[in-house]
Amino acid sequence: MAENIIYCYSATGNCLDMAKNIAKGLGDTEIVMMRSLPQKTDATQAKRVGFVFSCNGGGLPMGVEDSMRAVRIAPDAYVFGIVQYAGYMGTGLWQLNRIHPLSYWAGASHQSGCIWLMPHTLMFPPLSAKAAQKRSEKLAAGFAADIKEGKLTGKQPPKNALNAFESRAFVKIIPMKAKKYRVNESCIGCGTCARVCPRQNIHIVGGIPIFGQDCIGCLSCIQFCPRAALDVGGVTRKRERYTNPNVTAAELTSESIYVE
Repeated sequence: MAENIIYCYSATGNCLDMAKNIAKGLGDTEIVMMRSLPQKTDATQAKRVGFVFSCNGGGLPMGVEDSMRAVRIAPDAYVFGIVQYAGYMGTGLWQLNRIHPLSYWAGASHQSGCIWLMPHTLMFPPLSAKAAQKRSEKLAAGFAADIKEGKLTGKQPPKNALNAFESRAFVKIIPMKAKKYRVNESCIGCGTCARVCPRQNIHIVGGIPIFGQDCIGCLSCIQFCPRAALDVGGVTRKRERYTNPNVTAAELTSESIYVE
């Protein structure tokens, strides 16, 4: 087993890119994806165990808490959590800390993936995609150095009552938004949307994507579509798509990635 394991949830690729960059700083790291329940849950032999994920609607992405609870960690392991967000870190780290007490935690803002709610450029501080990526890479190097050194954060992650309420409401909003998914005339039936869906909620029938009822609102299908052929209602037709420049759809859908 690798000395380090990072469990990662990523929708547009930003969190996976962060996990890969932290892994490069640590060396000998396995990144295990948790877009669905992770294929490896026994991390008891790892010296360091980390979780990298996004803030979705003020809290954890749907299903990620179940993945976190499934992971087993040795009592003496160094455990860290990194959250990426557009405007605020939300309650995800607080939720994680209740499941696996954290030795170290931090947050970093990046481009927004939730383009039915806001343009991807609406982040804090406002940065272009190129500048945000450069900032993310610099922060990842700093996080890796801290983790390798064994730095302790020394305080509990924040719990914000408003974000907690927002997170509960977000879970109810997603099914309503999922009903507004539409396929426009640009669709070529390539099946990318079906491949990147973490819930196998999309099926290609007669060359057209058909959406089921098990959507978690990750928007990977919309963001990774090579023809911008999927929309949530009318608002996303006016908004630029965004995916991390260093992450492919194939990486996003892999079960794990090893970084030497």
